[in-house]
Amino acid sequence: MHTGTLYLVPTPLDFGCTHQTPLLECLPQKTIDIAATLSHWVCENAKSHRAFLKRIHELSPLQTPLQSQVMVELPREAHKKGDHQGAFNGKELLQMAMQGHDMGLVCEAGMPAIADPGSSVVRAAHALGIRVRSLVGPSSLMLALASSGMNGQNFSFVGYLPQAQEAKLERLRYLDQWARKSLQTQIFIETPYRNQSMLESLLQTLSAQTRLAVACGLGLPSERIESHLVQVWRERSIKPELKDPCIFLLGT
Repeated sequence: MHTGTLYLVPTPLDFGCTHQTPLLECLPQKTIDIAATLSHWVCENAKSHRAFLKRIHELSPLQTPLQSQVMVELPREAHKKGDHQGAFNGKELLQMAMQGHDMGLVCEAGMPAIADPGSSVVRAAHALGIRVRSLVGPSSLMLALASSGMNGQNFSFVGYLPQAQEAKLERLRYLDQWARKSLQTQIFIETPYRNQSMLESLLQTLSAQTRLAVACGLGLPSERIESHLVQVWRERSIKPELKDPCIFLLGT
């Protein structure tokens, strides 16, 4: 039986922000057009995905009405524990692709399966012989890395750091030492309401000669990207307000 294609559909980086970026400023028309043809989806949250499809429809009419779109949500375990180590089998979410329907995989912001759940679904598609095709769109990690001035040949994304203060500081000290020893850029993220606290912890913990970059509100009118030695950050009398989603990078 002919199987469908699993499309990895990127979304704007403005999820949860007060301002929405015009879709054509962050997604090419071809990505929008392909998304408009799909009627079967794997998503993080159906409500936010419907909002995304409404934005798609304004530029490229949906071939299947919104109320007839079929959406299955990734289970909560994939959000909390991650789905890259076999904790969840994504094959059950791809039944419609096995029946010949094209499907889309989306996350709430950026490229699915990168700093977001979805890798289990991609892995399952390969195992089932379903074609996987990535569409062009924003990835906050790559945008931040390119803008940081740090090593883009050797880097590591380490996700979220521990929330407990002592464990967080210990992790930061380790990442700082490893970044300087290996020359590998370390990239991580934080929940927006903890951004300011994270910046304070970084300036408290990192070596003065470590380079720290903060990329905040990528793709938004308020976008702000700064990259300085920690010593320079410490000498500034006014620190930036980090209210939008941020990517933090440290290295040399």
